[in-house]
Amino acid sequence: MSIYSQDIAAAANLVAQHGSSWDAISPEYVARMKAQNRFQTGLEIAKYTAKIMRDDMASYDSDNSKYTQSLGCWHGFIGQQKMISIKKHFNNTKGRYLYLSGWMVAALRSEFGPLPDQSMHEKTSVADLIEELYTFLRQADSRELGGLFRELDEARESGNAVKEQDAKNKIDNFQTHVVPIIADIDAGFGNAEATYLLAKKMIEAGACCIQIENQVSDEKQCGHQDGKVTVPHDDFLAKIRAVRYAFLELGVDDGLIVARTDSLGAGLTKQIAVTKEPGDLGDQYNSFLDAEEIRPEDMQNGDVVLNRSGKLLRPKRLPSNLFQFRSGTGEDRVVLDCITSLQHGADLLWIETEKPHIGQIGAMVKRIREVVPNAKLVYNNSPSFNWTLNFRQQVFDAWTEEGKDVSGYERNQLMSAEYDDTELSAVADEKIRTFQADAAREAGIFHHLITLPTYHTAALSTDNLAKDYFGEMGMLGYVAGVQRKEIRQGIACVKHQNMSGSDIGDDHKEYFSGDAALKASGKDNTMNQFS
Repeated sequence: MSIYSQDIAAAANLVAQHGSSWDAISPEYVARMKAQNRFQTGLEIAKYTAKIMRDDMASYDSDNSKYTQSLGCWHGFIGQQKMISIKKHFNNTKGRYLYLSGWMVAALRSEFGPLPDQSMHEKTSVADLIEELYTFLRQADSRELGGLFRELDEARESGNAVKEQDAKNKIDNFQTHVVPIIADIDAGFGNAEATYLLAKKMIEAGACCIQIENQVSDEKQCGHQDGKVTVPHDDFLAKIRAVRYAFLELGVDDGLIVARTDSLGAGLTKQIAVTKEPGDLGDQYNSFLDAEEIRPEDMQNGDVVLNRSGKLLRPKRLPSNLFQFRSGTGEDRVVLDCITSLQHGADLLWIETEKPHIGQIGAMVKRIREVVPNAKLVYNNSPSFNWTLNFRQQVFDAWTEEGKDVSGYERNQLMSAEYDDTELSAVADEKIRTFQADAAREAGIFHHLITLPTYHTAALSTDNLAKDYFGEMGMLGYVAGVQRKEIRQGIACVKHQNMSGSDIGDDHKEYFSGDAALKASGKDNTMNQFS
């Protein structure tokens, strides 16, 4: 017996137990509503999606071509449409997640209005967006299943047993739109207790994977901005443990933590680490400080001085009261951060880089894997990188090193459209196309994400529509640029009434009121023009 048939039978048994007072309750309608509401809490979602990520990580460990991907989404509708498109084009959601970007929450979801990525937005807005995303994904399930139920009813009414069985098979093998969300908790929005409290909210909303960075909470900067300040390892590890406790308290035993290091671009620290003996973690952190050896008589009022192997060292202290790391220590600090995080409870790494360069990333991962062999990365394929210029310059530099003639190119002008049809640009574009597969193979990247893509696509599509609609094209600007393309590409929301839940509501009206139901989807509904 199929799952759908089992649910009908169970509901029929329950209805029968209540006698005539439940005669109007249809067991099949009960089964349909249960199927359309598979996940009743965020914790159910977190447990379900955590297993998906764990299984995907195991698959990657055995075959690095099986990397995973996601796109950042700033609204539930955006996440919903992304997953609907993925199912339409690829027939499944395997290896495709959603990413929740703190940058986009700050820029688009704060009650203060647009903010920079500096943890100034309301922290609960992060958990609110997780809940919103899963609300829209669950509605996508309900909408698609509703269509399958109508297929089943039509097959029965026409007496087509083959189509009826086909519809039942689709219902039983339905794949949910609910997928893992990697959720950005920034630097924890405060101390470890604050991190724990917010992590709980995020997990309760459905997050199975939380990404946290090693910056100072009250000095947090976007990873691609200047002025980043890191914290000693003990501070960061306390927050990793806080997130783990939140997962375990809520019963999400295999929840995932992504430990992000910004040390490659962070030249400052707010604190000198506590150290108890030479070579311990605090001592290693302090060894990267830009410090000068002094004598006792050289000490000045207010100096902070370190004792290392009997020598007095005065760290360079800035007017901001921050301490400076030595130039050129970024990669060494990244490697230490990553190894330490994995050894103390993190599951995945995130190395924030200033450019998408496989050689640079791979060199650091190789060093990390000498200590933790199965280390894996989540990597930000960031819109903050000028991908075209970066890869054209990488090809230019490689050709120069090989002795190939590059006299026809000006390195600093390679973004120019005049180079678009050149051999160099074709080679660069191919490297961009294969970047994710190459980096998964050569640099240990398990998950590729783009943090802010839908921020940019919203702006680009709106600019194109505004230019045409308010210009000479008028209404044709919308019809040719939007609606006609929606129809021909099979974009589900061209039937926007259906997408917003009109048909689901009609189904419920029939369940509740029977023949007396006043439905919205009759013959005069203009949505029928898109059938």
